Amino acid sequence: MRFAPASREGRASLGAIPLAFSAVFNLEGDTVIKLDIINEVVNKTGITKTKAEMAVETVFESMKRALAHGERIELRGFGIFNVRPRKTGIGRNPRTGAEVAIPPGKAVRFKPGKELQSLQ
Repeated sequence: MRFAPASREGRASLGAIPLAFSAVFNLEGDTVIKLDIINEVVNKTGITKTKAEMAVETVFESMKRALAHGERIELRGFGIFNVRPRKTGIGRNPRTGAEVAIPPGKAVRFKPGKELQSLQ
């Protein structure tokens, strides 16, 4: 998941995930940024903003590291993150129409849990 900069101007929607955070955090706007999550941790726990930022950063870094190693991340009630191979193929340059070889790679996939899917 990519988080936008700390300002609220010019942020794009990330789909169902910000809606889930907005429902839980009662936030205004259509996008949740990392700063919103940090502030919510501060409000719920009473710890300092510096410690909350460190905790949130640690969670995201550990998720990135696990995905980089090809591990699956399962968060009950939220969803599953996993890395899947992306097959090789042949694409076309839309301007010139020339064929371009697409190398194999890996892509992070997210499958929402039942509670997240049932949000309205």
